[in-house]
Amino acid sequence: MDITSAPVGSPERCCCQLPKMGDTWSQLPWPGPPHPAVLLVSLLLAAGMMRSDAGTSCPVLCTCHNQVVDCSSQRLFSVPPDLPKDTRNLSLAHNRIAAVPPGYLTCYMELRVLDLRNNSLVELPPGLFLHAKRLAHLDLSYNNLSHVPADMFQAAHGLVHIDLSHNPWLRRVHPQAFQGLVQLRDLDLSYGGLAFLSLEALEGLPGLVTLQIGGNPWVCGCTMEPLLKWLRNRIQRCTADSQLAECRGPPEVEGAPLFSLTEESFKACHLTLTLDDYLFIAFVGFVVSIASVATNFLLGITANCCHRWSKASEEEEI
Repeated sequence: MDITSAPVGSPERCCCQLPKMGDTWSQLPWPGPPHPAVLLVSLLLAAGMMRSDAGTSCPVLCTCHNQVVDCSSQRLFSVPPDLPKDTRNLSLAHNRIAAVPPGYLTCYMELRVLDLRNNSLVELPPGLFLHAKRLAHLDLSYNNLSHVPADMFQAAHGLVHIDLSHNPWLRRVHPQAFQGLVQLRDLDLSYGGLAFLSLEALEGLPGLVTLQIGGNPWVCGCTMEPLLKWLRNRIQRCTADSQLAECRGPPEVEGAPLFSLTEESFKACHLTLTLDDYLFIAFVGFVVSIASVATNFLLGITANCCHRWSKASEEEEI
């Protein structure tokens, strides 16, 4: 395959190798000292090949310095196709990027920081971070993400900070979305569209220090009790935006701070009926049915009497 025609992020684009020189050069006759112009051109070409091999070329509209590539605020509609292979910090913030191609990060194994905030991303391709094993900081805030699937952060076990805030269409976080991220310390899920969050999504994060969940339309029903109980037990070790997290439903707790709900608030979720309760309900149902039959019988008799009395009155008048 021609390297120049390989798709973005494919392994064929990751490495460029200079042709090896055999020992036959020593057998060629000495042509004499090279012309200065030829020597200069040769040096420039060699320097260019070395730069290409080292992967230090900088994309158009981006600035590159000390392994930091800044492509922010350039009105980009797509990600730059070629980056220095030793890139550690990549900023694509404040653009109009709607999609990231699969395998885009395959070649950039030194990547530590990826900033994709304030774009138009709806989703990320599966396995995007498979080769970004050193990635520590990921910013996906201010996008249009609608869900966080189970394989979104697959193999990115070095992540320390994830920002998913201000994604207004974010409705669902898969229970295994953050599976294996044992080093994750900061997670921001604030100002999205989340009404529910599974406890399973968070209980596998032993290093979590900061959790931001405010600004979401939380429905504080019975299904939220396990998560709230877990959060209350960790509130001393985990900093949370407790003042901003409020319930949007059900109506009886609307506007209440999420962390103000206690076990008493979910007492109705644990009501159980005993045998006596069932017998009482059955007895009440039987009494109500008998009363209903009796009422209908009396109404029937009353209607029949009224009809006879009306007919008798008409006959007397005649």
